[in-house]
Amino acid sequence: MSRRWRRRYRRRRVAAAAVLAGLLALLALGAFWGGRKPEEARGPSGAPQEEGAAEDPLPYRPIPPPEDAVPLRERLGGVDTRLERLAVGGPGGERSVPAGRTLLAGARDASDGPLREHRLVAYYGTPLSDQMGVLGEHPPEEVMELLAGQAAAYSAADPGRPAVPTIELIASIAQREPGADGLYVSRTDPGVIRDYARLAREHGALLMLDVQLGRASVMEEVRALREFLELPHVHLAIDTEYSVEPGEVPGVDLGSVDGSEIDRAVRYLDRIVEEEGIPDKVLLVHEFQGGIVTNKDAIRPTDDVEVVLHADGFGLARHKFTKYRALVRGQPVQYGGFKVFYNLDEPVLEPEQVLMLDPAPAVVTYQ
Repeated sequence: MSRRWRRRYRRRRVAAAAVLAGLLALLALGAFWGGRKPEEARGPSGAPQEEGAAEDPLPYRPIPPPEDAVPLRERLGGVDTRLERLAVGGPGGERSVPAGRTLLAGARDASDGPLREHRLVAYYGTPLSDQMGVLGEHPPEEVMELLAGQAAAYSAADPGRPAVPTIELIASIAQREPGADGLYVSRTDPGVIRDYARLAREHGALLMLDVQLGRASVMEEVRALREFLELPHVHLAIDTEYSVEPGEVPGVDLGSVDGSEIDRAVRYLDRIVEEEGIPDKVLLVHEFQGGIVTNKDAIRPTDDVEVVLHADGFGLARHKFTKYRALVRGQPVQYGGFKVFYNLDEPVLEPEQVLMLDPAPAVVTYQ
């Protein structure tokens, strides 16, 4: 959360305290004049508002866990010892951080971003295709209902870190044809992005805009999203495997991105947070295999931007666990992310199994 946003929140708390004091004074006056109660306080929508309730400073609503939810560390012992061994690198291996912790060993988070206390559970895709994820397979309201259910499963599995429903919308789609600009990428219509920004806001969810780069640079695609990144509930993802060089074609040739390019995006988000006085941002970096994100040491989270290295790929659980250990734990930046494929994974892991990873993923994406 930016320093300006924190100051704004403190002012809201002061204002809320003043409102509460005024209500108490009215109650006392009503009692003096025969016990007459003042009219019930109402919020901006006209709905009754609890006395002393301040406006929620967060631009999202985490899914609360069930009252009888068991803490994650108490649950992990009886889940799957094979996956536990894979998470730590084999028999006799040790965890790099305590079970359930999301911050990588040696990393720190000086921000007030959503990952400090919550987990993002996301649906990935585009409504323009039913071949690229959940967003194209169902109508928007049905997507939100399904997403809330998936996020609720993670809140129940780890009640100490309630899950936040998140839409990961592909904002620029890599193409096998060069297009008019020769960049092999097609940007999603801004009207579609606005619709999904509105949908996310109405449901208390976050929106994460994913850029597939083609031959465009990271910053070319990120700057094009400035109007949306200025919104309090919108974050950024970079699909690195589609970033190709001249003479290469995305989807045919496997691309890569240098960490210094990603760090420029981090600094850009940081400036937006400070200039606009909005809550802190998350930058998610998709990584399909080793070598796709090079020079990771150049990626530096800030006081206003949290960074997630997200291990992609479908298939057998043991292969996915091994990949996560190599890409996230073995080359740490700050937080880890993990992708689950409903139709391609063998098996489709349950939340408790996903959370056995070391460290536990701060972001879990479904496709």
